[in-house]
Amino acid sequence: MNSKRPVNLEISTIHFPIPAIASIIHRISGIVAFVGIAFLLYGLDMSLSSRADFSSVADVMGHPLAKLVVWGILAALAYHLVAGIRHLIMDMGVGETLEGGRLSAKITFGVSIVLIILLGVWIW
Repeated sequence: MNSKRPVNLEISTIHFPIPAIASIIHRISGIVAFVGIAFLLYGLDMSLSSRADFSSVADVMGHPLAKLVVWGILAALAYHLVAGIRHLIMDMGVGETLEGGRLSAKITFGVSIVLIILLGVWIW
């Protein structure tokens, strides 16, 4: 095979457009939210089983590292929600152009950052 296509395997030289970055982060946040919610549901199940288990879960959740993990899970869920709404709006035909995709990705990042900051204030 003598292909004249350029082969670029150096990741540091690849530049993705902002809609592509928003889409990739949307997929990653979906995975993080899916796995994280499983752990949160396990903690909820433990806390509802007995008073002693509730106390142990409450003690664990009081630790700053546990708060950071919960904040990360909720941040992923918040971004996934906002990006999902962006995709639903685009499915209705709004913002399907290149410039519309760029603008909606920027709006998604802005709204998500505000929500993530508010979640951090609420948790801490």
